[in-house]
Amino acid sequence: MESPNPSQVPESGPMPPMPAEPVAPGASPATGSSPAIGASPATGRPAVGTEPGATPGVTPGVAGAPDTSEEPLIRGFAWVAGAGRSFTGRHELAQVLADPEAMVWVDVTAPSHVQVTPIAELLELHPLIAEDIAERNQRAKIEEIEGAIHIVMFWITFEGAVTEIEVDLVLGPRSLLSVHEPGWDPFTLDQMRGDPGRLLKHGPDYLLYGITDGIVDGYFPVLDAIEDEIDTLQDDVIRKPTPWTLERLFALKRELVGLRRAMSPAREIFNQLTNRDLGLVTPEHIIYFRDVYDHLIRVTDELDNDRELVAGTLDVYLSTINNNLSTIMKRLTGVTVVFAGMGALAGIFGMSEAGASLGGLEAPGFWLVTGLIVLCAALTGVFLRRIDWI
Repeated sequence: MESPNPSQVPESGPMPPMPAEPVAPGASPATGSSPAIGASPATGRPAVGTEPGATPGVTPGVAGAPDTSEEPLIRGFAWVAGAGRSFTGRHELAQVLADPEAMVWVDVTAPSHVQVTPIAELLELHPLIAEDIAERNQRAKIEEIEGAIHIVMFWITFEGAVTEIEVDLVLGPRSLLSVHEPGWDPFTLDQMRGDPGRLLKHGPDYLLYGITDGIVDGYFPVLDAIEDEIDTLQDDVIRKPTPWTLERLFALKRELVGLRRAMSPAREIFNQLTNRDLGLVTPEHIIYFRDVYDHLIRVTDELDNDRELVAGTLDVYLSTINNNLSTIMKRLTGVTVVFAGMGALAGIFGMSEAGASLGGLEAPGFWLVTGLIVLCAALTGVFLRRIDWI
């Protein structure tokens, strides 16, 4: 059991004494005069969901409140005294942070309902940042809150359908916090090359550049895969359009709208990182963020081109369907012309007086009229075939 955090003990006041929490063996009860993080400034009482025994961020007794009992997976890397070391868990994180010279990267893999408030408190982050991370479902954005920069981006993959994983990055004076759901591992990025220390030793902002550069580089294979599928659908539209082709076109159109929502706002993130005076970003590292900004310009250009290609392919599909309908109508019209001519001649000469009208016997007159009908039908068919109606 971990020792209680002194910052989580509420200030004494006129309220009746709360039952004391159990203290681990060897740990001393923490006391302090300042309110706990998330406590009310006026009374020093803990905010809702921070009472002893309560789960942070969950109102006791409220039906449908999320279950936050699941512990997030905490991994990290620290650069201390010219050497790097990896760590896991909150206890080892607290030990690393005890060194004021340590630069720390904390990676948290947590489902969307899991709270990261205890980790945010160890890193001395504002409670609003922890709340935004826990809520998820954010759009790509950047905001600065009390000396920390909170960035939201998306890791995107495409395997027949687009999958988005929200990635929250919080840059502090000597720390970088990354929070994401299972399905993405920042340690496997090409920029890491198996050693986060080669980036972290230049500062947390340089590590932030490495992670964001890896996320943006992952957009290009997604766009390439979508362009390949668009090419395949264009061939299907020209050869033989089917209802499945139309369904897939509409699905791609929806996915591209989602990609635009995830990718396009990221340009503003790096526009602010490169143009605003942010004390947490070293001036020598701004040029690296400009490189990521250039990559995002290419991404948004390709995304716009893909949207236009899908819209154009949809127009071609509708035009092809209309052309096929016109072809069918022409053929039906040609067949109608042939049989209408035959019917007209048969109606005129199909009377019992046909033989007498030709000045001969009835039987030869019948065969003569029949031959004439067949000959007229054949000539009509040849003519319609020459003009490509049948």
